[in-house]
Amino acid sequence: MRLRTITNIFVDGVTQGHRWIRVAGTAEQEARGGFARFGWAPPLLDEEASGFIGRTFLNAGAFLFGRRTYESFAASWGAGMDPGNPVGQALDGRPKYVVSTTLTDPDWPGTTVLSGDVPDAVRALKAEPGGELQVWGSGTLIRTLLAHGLVDELVLLVHPVVVGQGPVCSPAPAPTSA
Repeated sequence: MRLRTITNIFVDGVTQGHRWIRVAGTAEQEARGGFARFGWAPPLLDEEASGFIGRTFLNAGAFLFGRRTYESFAASWGAGMDPGNPVGQALDGRPKYVVSTTLTDPDWPGTTVLSGDVPDAVRALKAEPGGELQVWGSGTLIRTLLAHGLVDELVLLVHPVVVGQGPVCSPAPAPTSA
């Protein structure tokens, strides 16, 4: 599979907080690190942007998530949000992989937990047939994948907003040798 990452980023480099997330069935703000500027992106998603996102999700053969992003997606899309939506259709109908050392028994059907050596596990997934392996969000995971040369395409969805607070996209750390 070809590994493609898709990241929302804002003109000031911030990569967090464009939406509400659902955790355990309740809406919460994405408030890691005291982040308070969330929920502004939905008005920016016009028909063209929504169409691109839907088509991109439908191109996936499988999805790869970091744990926090997985939990957010599973709590909303895994609960059957917006039946018939191409995003939900793709997520529910394709394999999902989540990188985690703490999650052991995912509730979302079709999910496999990857633990241990993440680069080796991702190399094995990439060796499988099946089109694109997509990573949405999951900034920490993406930095690891970049550091190990595992990303085939990096897509940045640049939003015309200055957020002024939150994690900024930064270079991947260099891989360490054992």
